[in-house]
Amino acid sequence: MGQEESHNEEIELAQIQELCIIFLKECPSGALHLHEFKRIFGVQSTSPEESLFLETIFRSFDSNQDNTLDFLEYVAALNLILRGNMEDRLKWSFKMYDKDGNGKLDRREVKRIIRILYKIKLQTSDIEMTPSQICDRLFEVVDQNHDGHHSGVYTPEEEILLT
Repeated sequence: MGQEESHNEEIELAQIQELCIIFLKECPSGALHLHEFKRIFGVQSTSPEESLFLETIFRSFDSNQDNTLDFLEYVAALNLILRGNMEDRLKWSFKMYDKDGNGKLDRREVKRIIRILYKIKLQTSDIEMTPSQICDRLFEVVDQNHDGHHSGVYTPEEEILLT
């Protein structure tokens, strides 16, 4: 058993070393800037909605708010995206959209992200609802005390709707 645990740690260490090599090739300065982040994800400067969406994601991972992602922030982001469980991803999503940091999502914050998503994807789909109508429908489902906010705590039913 001890050897197995040691072997797993070696794999983890090897993966981290590989990530570090890739990171340093892409970011020789040791810091990933927003424009590099957008380039990695293939976002053109001609797409303001996609650009804004990626900027929101970038800022959510920039934990020290220095406008760059260092290697630890980069690894934490990859770990959450690739290996994080549903609860951790939901908490991250909530934090990403809670622009004023008050621990609640209000209609303005929800409409902002819906507008971005709508312009990126929904406008080319068969959905015949405006961003405001989508926001209103979401709040009908999640705002159980009708205070115009969602606290970030999801009921099992809400989690099903979000997956």
